[in-house]
Amino acid sequence: MNIPAFLEEQHCAFAVMPHPTTYTAQEMAHELHVPGREVAKTVLLRAGGDDYVVAVVPAHKRVDLHRTSELFGGREMTLAHEADMQEHCPDCERGVLPPFGSRYGMKTIVDESLADDEAIVFEGNTHNEAIQMRFDEFRRLEEPLIAPIAQ
Repeated sequence: MNIPAFLEEQHCAFAVMPHPTTYTAQEMAHELHVPGREVAKTVLLRAGGDDYVVAVVPAHKRVDLHRTSELFGGREMTLAHEADMQEHCPDCERGVLPPFGSRYGMKTIVDESLADDEAIVFEGNTHNEAIQMRFDEFRRLEEPLIAPIAQ
């Protein structure tokens, strides 16, 4: 999925923010001069067996695996491997995971603190392109579960 093309098809207002290559959400926030709390870090979780969940938290926080487990009926939640990301998102650079799990057949869960922001910034399809869009537009498109999952 080409994220800018998808957002255009959905008639969403967004901005593409090119930046030097970064490999973490905190590095991206620094390069873009955006507070880490407004940058959405996307993490792929393995929910027991072969099910996967896309978790989205602010760049300066981590996913609370215990809380996410509770939200999914006590299923064991672990961090997925980079190879799993590549398998589920073959149209993205290795290690890149957009916050649109539904487009890849996965559930998306977002930390409630991101819902408080007017806009979010997240990695596009590459390590040198970010997307900024209104959170309410993201919510409309993705329909994520919103809960306190960051620590």
